[in-house]
Amino acid sequence: MIYPDLDPVAVQFGPVAIHWYGLMYVAGFLAAWGLGRWRARRPDSPVTAQQVDDLVFYGALGVIAGGKLGYHLFYGLGGWLSDPLAPLRLWEGGMSFHGGLLGVALALLLYAWRAAIPLLRLSDFVAPLVPIGLGAGRLGNFINGELWGRPSGVPWAMVYPPLGDEPRHPSQLYEMGLEGVALFALLWWFSARPRARGAVTGAFLAGYGVFRCLAEFFRMPDAHIGYLAFGWLTMGHLLSLPMIAAGAGLLAWAYRRPTAA
Repeated sequence: MIYPDLDPVAVQFGPVAIHWYGLMYVAGFLAAWGLGRWRARRPDSPVTAQQVDDLVFYGALGVIAGGKLGYHLFYGLGGWLSDPLAPLRLWEGGMSFHGGLLGVALALLLYAWRAAIPLLRLSDFVAPLVPIGLGAGRLGNFINGELWGRPSGVPWAMVYPPLGDEPRHPSQLYEMGLEGVALFALLWWFSARPRARGAVTGAFLAGYGVFRCLAEFFRMPDAHIGYLAFGWLTMGHLLSLPMIAAGAGLLAWAYRRPTAA
């Protein structure tokens, strides 16, 4: 299969270009907002439908600020040290999920404090709203023709001409399916009834970590970083393994306590 020649620009208005990747972020925030307002009608919801508006705004700021800073911290520290203003140039691209996660965690901490809501109740509410945005972002990566997979002979492997004639795993689509579709289905089912406080958050952390680690075995490491150890350990593995441990620990802690969310 040959990778289709997809234009990363969705709409062009003179010098102003609207990229599909940016629209994927908008779609993710809108999905979180719509699902959040719907789920806020449940009697066990820690927030009202009106509070979801502010919550999504806080989360969007956390995603953008944390994603940019995390990218330069985890994947381009040397460049950041030589150019301290690099994270402020949002139009240049470069986002890190793990940085965005830290940004959202800080945003939730601030919102929980201001609204006097227990942090884990809030994060349990937010966690199932996240995967659709993650899946949309991976679709944006595919449209951009970036984050390609390792060479492969599977029937659905794709040839991406800028990287040569060797077919490759469409790893962006794998991640869309795992981090987006599968993680959303898992969390939406798991959170369909009240769970021990912190359990849904733990399931999100562990679930994402496992799915990301699986996808990393099919994805090429960043060219300027390469494999970090053993010929297979990537930066994605290094950042996701602690998520699995933290998620498993939080699940164990949650179910040792009788308090439901």
